Order: sequence, then C-alpha cells, then structure tokens
Amino acid sequence: MPKIELDEASLQILDALQQNAEFSNAELAERIGLSASPCWRRVADLKQQGVLRGSVALVDPLTLGLTVNVFVHVSLKQQDKDSLEVFTEAIRQRPEVMECYLMSGEADFMLRVVIEDLAKYQTLLLECLTQIPSVASIRSSFALSQVKYTTALPTGHLRA
Repeated sequence: MPKIELDEASLQILDALQQNAEFSNAELAERIGLSASPCWRRVADLKQQGVLRGSVALVDPLTLGLTVNVFVHVSLKQQDKDSLEVFTEAIRQRPEVMECYLMSGEADFMLRVVIEDLAKYQTLLLECLTQIPSVASIRSSFALSQVKYTTALPTGHLRA
C-alpha cells in the first residue's frame, strides 16, 4: 500500500478526530484553524483515501460486566494454509475475541479476549478453542490492570 502524504492540517484533523470523532465540522475547523469548507473537504478526502475508515463509540467494558481481559497464545499443530483458515474462521465468529493476530515467534496466534469472568473464559476455552482441530496448545495470561489503552494511532512520524 502506498504511503499517503499528509500535510500538517490533515494530521491535526486526524489527531483531533482520534480524540473525539463527535466534533462537528465547525468545531473541528475552529480547533485546527481552518474555515469549515476546506476542513470538510479534507475530512472527505481522508475518508476517500481510506485513512479514515469509520467512527465508533468506545464503550466501557466494566459497565457491561466485562471484567476479565485475557491474552491467549495459541500454537497450531501445523501452519499450513487450511489449518490457518480453519482457525481464523472459528475465531472470527466469537464476539468475545476482540483482537487476533497471526504471529511470529513461539505462538502462531495471539488473541485478546474480553469476557465476564473466569467461568465464562473456561467455557470459551473448552467449547471453542480446544475444539478447533488444528490447535496444539493454548497459553493464557490474565491482565491484572490496564496501564494504558488508546485507539489513537501516533502521527508524529508523519510530521517533517
């Protein structure tokens, strides 16, 4: 994918929207020092270029009773195409799996699971993860506290 060139105003728009996607165009324009029309065009261009993919509401997991964060390292028996596809398709179906990465190193996959409690995690483990035919081993690490969480990507490396 080609790197997109962004000027300072576009970077400021990205930084502002990553902090609060609910800014109106007028608020955003005032915040970064543009008039409303050029600001709107820049936001539209960022969307068209695929830089801005959408807006979401961030929900506090604790208010929903989702108190357990688990990082799960999964190793497969074989790393062939079929085994990888079977595993990834099974994981895509699970709403409690927030993130899943194909990894290098000791484990083939790393998952971040957000779930109600240990009993529910045990059910996920026994009724889902261990039932995927290609899974060889599963190692779980439980987060004790969240030190940092952000959805905002860094943009400093794009500045001159």
